[in-house]
Amino acid sequence: MANTTPKAVVTMKLAGRAANHARTEVKVRDISFTIDEPEARGGTNQGPTPTETLVGALIGCLNVVSHRIAQNIGCEIVDFSVEAEADFDRRGVMMEAAVTVPFPKIDVSINATIKGTDAQIAQLQSDLAKYCPLSMLIRQSGTKLSETWNVTRR
Repeated sequence: MANTTPKAVVTMKLAGRAANHARTEVKVRDISFTIDEPEARGGTNQGPTPTETLVGALIGCLNVVSHRIAQNIGCEIVDFSVEAEADFDRRGVMMEAAVTVPFPKIDVSINATIKGTDAQIAQLQSDLAKYCPLSMLIRQSGTKLSETWNVTRR
């Protein structure tokens, strides 16, 4: 079997269809998911809002990239969870004001049990800020993104 080199740049194709004014059905690859608003805002509460989806995607990205970094540097993540608290300036979506930084602050708390040295853990923490594409995108948008690590060594 021939070795293949993964492409450095890939194109993602997603498609969304409005089920109504508040709910969007999205497809990517062979997966479908729903983005929706809560009932209080005219939705049907069948999925996260677009803004909640963004913060959820950040949590997922932190997980995936942390595990890849750990594997690359020779340590093991035994357990991993992330809690996020995001301040969202809704004045833009309420048509009250143009908001240049809709998320002024997102605080994430990363709880990890790791088999590794202090140096490996420090490298994992440092590399995550460099390699997590959603963290980078969010920081570059002007959002203050802070990470608090709670590490248990095993």
